[in-house]
Amino acid sequence: MVIAPPVVRPVNPRFSSGPCAKPPTWTLDTLSDAALGRSHRAAVSKAKLQAAIEGTREVLDIPADYRIGIVPASDTGAFEMAMWSLLGARPVEMAAWESFGAGWVQDAVRQLKLQARIHRAPYGRIVDMAALNYDYDVCFTWNGTTSGVRVPSGDVIPAGRAGLTLCDATSAAFAQNMPWDKLDVTTFSWQKVMGGEAAHGMLVLSPRTVARLKRYTPPWPLPKIFRLTKDGKLIEGIFEGATINTPSMLVVEDYLVALDWARAIGGLSGLIARADANAQAIFDFVACTPWIDTLAEDPATRSNTSVCLKFTDPRIADVAAFAGAVVQRLEACGVALDIGAHRDAPPGLRIWCGATVETTDIQALLPWLSWAFATELQAQADVTAPQ
Repeated sequence: MVIAPPVVRPVNPRFSSGPCAKPPTWTLDTLSDAALGRSHRAAVSKAKLQAAIEGTREVLDIPADYRIGIVPASDTGAFEMAMWSLLGARPVEMAAWESFGAGWVQDAVRQLKLQARIHRAPYGRIVDMAALNYDYDVCFTWNGTTSGVRVPSGDVIPAGRAGLTLCDATSAAFAQNMPWDKLDVTTFSWQKVMGGEAAHGMLVLSPRTVARLKRYTPPWPLPKIFRLTKDGKLIEGIFEGATINTPSMLVVEDYLVALDWARAIGGLSGLIARADANAQAIFDFVACTPWIDTLAEDPATRSNTSVCLKFTDPRIADVAAFAGAVVQRLEACGVALDIGAHRDAPPGLRIWCGATVETTDIQALLPWLSWAFATELQAQADVTAPQ
């Protein structure tokens, strides 16, 4: 039996969790003012880098006394720079509930060889953030990109903590309210909620973090691209547009265009509202669909950006193979690109719902999920039916 596919298709089938869909108004022509062929030390280039820093502060409402720097190697480079530069001064708490948090645990234990207390939760759950000792340094991921689970709020982080909080916020920044007074180091990239290009990371430091950098020298060697201080002083240029290594001015221009778009839709509140609407469309679909569920077990921790789904129908013999086949069907039809679960996560689907995605495209995709599920289930039954 052939099951007829839906008629309406997403206008933009790009639901990848990074790099993510470009802003809806984006075209190549919007990059025409990029400072191409110019030194990143030239006045025009430094002005654009500074505009990227100050635009980030404006849209995210980052306090004036926090430092913001553009650093190499995307969010990974930013977070590892923070770990290598700051950890070791105090005992460390490492919290992980998905693959990227697990990667920071490996860095702390195997590379930096710290005596760390490790808190783990399986995919779909989150560790008890209230159980952490915030007089230690605490490393955690705000939004688990590969699990669809996020920290519901920063309320449990004490204002009078003695340690630093190091937060990987790469799939949370620009889509969720970040409690800056509870975060000492925050890292993210442009390629998630803002739909930017890869390779550049953002590093946001509280005054408490800057004080640690000035007085603490870690016992291990620091590569040049990790160095934030020189002779006990902060390298101020990093936070004023003088990047550690050469940035792509084309990518910087792309981010400036995204910031302009964010301002045009209402800034942070507009960005959050779009992500919330996208995710809610999927949550409503899940609520009335018996064969699928969110990977996040507690609705309070469900991500509004990296929505991860699992197949629950008992008729599915091999969930990994079934999920892969559904993903391939949808991609072959050109209605959903790159929506397979992360390779380290349980098999299923991962649909990016960040602000650059249109809710109408999410709504158009959902009937196609039902079609792909039914079609693949029928194909499975045909294979196993007696001849």
